[in-house]
Amino acid sequence: MSGETKVDERMLEALGILFEQFWVLRAEQPLVYQKIREREHQLKRYVTEKFGFDLIVHQHFIKLEKLPVDPKPWMGIQAFTEPMDYAIFCCALAFTESKSVDEQFLLSHITEDVQEMYPGDLPLDWTNYRHRKSLVRALKQLDELKLIRAVDGDVDLFATSETEEVLYEVSVHARYFMRSYPDDLFNYETIQDILTSEWSRQKEDERRKRVYRKLMFSPIVYRESKDDPDFAYIRNFRNRLGEEFEKFTPFRLEVFKNAAMLVLSEQKQRYTLFPNQKGITGAALHVADHIRKRELPINEMGEIRITLLEFERIVEAVQLEWGPGWAKQYREDTPEKVAAELVSLLREWEFGYVETDSGILVIQSGFGRTVGYYPEKFVEELANK
Repeated sequence: MSGETKVDERMLEALGILFEQFWVLRAEQPLVYQKIREREHQLKRYVTEKFGFDLIVHQHFIKLEKLPVDPKPWMGIQAFTEPMDYAIFCCALAFTESKSVDEQFLLSHITEDVQEMYPGDLPLDWTNYRHRKSLVRALKQLDELKLIRAVDGDVDLFATSETEEVLYEVSVHARYFMRSYPDDLFNYETIQDILTSEWSRQKEDERRKRVYRKLMFSPIVYRESKDDPDFAYIRNFRNRLGEEFEKFTPFRLEVFKNAAMLVLSEQKQRYTLFPNQKGITGAALHVADHIRKRELPINEMGEIRITLLEFERIVEAVQLEWGPGWAKQYREDTPEKVAAELVSLLREWEFGYVETDSGILVIQSGFGRTVGYYPEKFVEELANK
């Protein structure tokens, strides 16, 4: 970096908040807002030089514009269940951006405008329950993001009746939700076009910025090929990268032959971690331990390829051995159901995936870095039951 950045606990906390939250609203979190303002210049220098990110400091909010190298499924709006939700959300967003701050409007007004703007092949029909539920999810997300505020009425009731009315108010934040792009949005045809245009702004130290983004936004960064330049950068500069992450974040960098990841030495409530308190992660740790002991064939990239039926048999064996200590649901579920949930978990945490063409389960090397077993005393208690 071009100069030493002073790091203290408050700056570490501010960075954590900026990366974990979409934005910090002054009206909602005045103390956090002030804390970040006090370290604005140090924070801007760090996120610009290392990640190529813009830190926007506005009188009403502070926002770190976070763009990944590759979009991940978890980066979507988790409350949304289908593409229609996103389309309606964007139409509603366009509606709010046309309004003045604190201007009030009725639910019936926004439904009319959304219906006109909706780009789908088939028009929206508010007598259709599915369409109404989609609108409810979109408006609740706008409310949660503090782009609009319900003054009177309950939008959930619209799901049961298209005649239900709600009074809304537009917030000062509505017109700042969308980020600015290097070019007119109509000139982009795919997500990749948008991501490519982003790197046109990051010609200086692009490799470093790609690596920092990958490490911060992926549970695991894998070596994707024999000559993967991003992974080669991680391996060559692992010491410097490790020092940087330990200085500016609570994370520690671990680098292996085919994988690199940021880890925490202790649980922190702010972050989404593996394993967590969900029972399925405990079962996953036992399955990982079982697979390690079986010493299955591993390819050059550290991957194990097995059929879904083979995986179900592994889960069945592990359930027989350690299932009595699992959460009630996974003790009683069939091996097939547990295996299906574990496959979803592997995909979610980038521990594995199912090949579309072959249907083969590819277990990636990151899963091999996890292991779980019970203490001896608990094992003895299970044996005596």
